[in-house]
Amino acid sequence: MRKTCLKYILGEDLKRYGLPSELSFFKYVKYLLFHTAPGVKFSIVYRNCQHYRGENKLMFYFFFLYLRRIKYKYGFDISYRTKIGEGLYIGHFGGVVIHGDAVIGNYCNISQGITIGVLNRGNNKGIPKIGSKVFIGPNAVIIGGITIGDNVLIGANSLVNFNVEEDAVVAPPVSKIISHKGAKDYV
Repeated sequence: MRKTCLKYILGEDLKRYGLPSELSFFKYVKYLLFHTAPGVKFSIVYRNCQHYRGENKLMFYFFFLYLRRIKYKYGFDISYRTKIGEGLYIGHFGGVVIHGDAVIGNYCNISQGITIGVLNRGNNKGIPKIGSKVFIGPNAVIIGGITIGDNVLIGANSLVNFNVEEDAVVAPPVSKIISHKGAKDYV
């Protein structure tokens, strides 16, 4: 990833948060220190960590340590090894777990509480590959060596362990009343 590529990809990420894509060094530092959206801070550090991984060991370790701090502070367990396309948008912090070998396309929205992980046995053994322009709703789980097509909406609380063709909407079953015993034994 060359410097112009870093600026472009980071610019596309920042556009998703309504921020200008062309920023000076001082604006980046300002966003790192004072911006309230965890996704903005994560994007800046994550993209720099990936950029300097093969370029400059000192800068890589600086951003790697900063990334570890942000991951702990905001509840993002996303490895610097994860391949995420431009235009990443993380709406809220907390409980985001993405396997280090997962592949996510361009312009994807990631919500809180999601898991994108490995399946170690069965027909869909492996790690997911997610297309571009995919919305992953809160508390969704995507596991296994599956492929999610482009322009897919994965609804809240969905468990996806099967291939999903492009332009599909995936949602869990509708909630229904299963008894009238109330919360007597729980509260």
